[in-house]
Amino acid sequence: MSEKKIYTKTGDTGITSLIGGTRVSKNDLRIEAYGTVDELNSFLGLLRTYIEKEDIQEEIIQIQYFLFDIGAFLATDSAKKEPLLSQELVRNQILVLENKIDVMQHQLPDLNKFIVPGGLNGVAMCHVCRTVCRRLERRLCDILKDSESEKLILKYVNRLSDFLFIFGRFISFSNGEEDFL
Repeated sequence: MSEKKIYTKTGDTGITSLIGGTRVSKNDLRIEAYGTVDELNSFLGLLRTYIEKEDIQEEIIQIQYFLFDIGAFLATDSAKKEPLLSQELVRNQILVLENKIDVMQHQLPDLNKFIVPGGLNGVAMCHVCRTVCRRLERRLCDILKDSESEKLILKYVNRLSDFLFIFGRFISFSNGEEDFL
């Protein structure tokens, strides 16, 4: 059995550390951003429980893995430590999402009205994930410093919210349900 304890007591006063050692308030915009990544990742885990197809579950897991990479990037003080997230990897993940969106959207009827969130459990969870993803996008806008990596992460998160929207529609369509407009 492990002797290491889960609690360190170093955050008891509302201060935490970034990777690299910089101490910041727990309500720092960077902490808020990677906390929102964590929240989105948790909701994606819940979404996965509503998906029966193993290949789709695996696709969601791959998104979750990449969100861990984004969270680590955001948790790193780039002035003290080089973040470990290549721009090429982010570009590739954007293309992966765009390809998935295109495949699903090609099968769906055109949409010219707003969709009321809800419907099947998986569809409703897609909407929850999408709105958390949009909040993450807003948080990222608060901390961007114009680096190419941060611009790419923002683009990825924007594409992920698009993917979650189309994925919800695709789940409805695949189950013979119509969008609630």
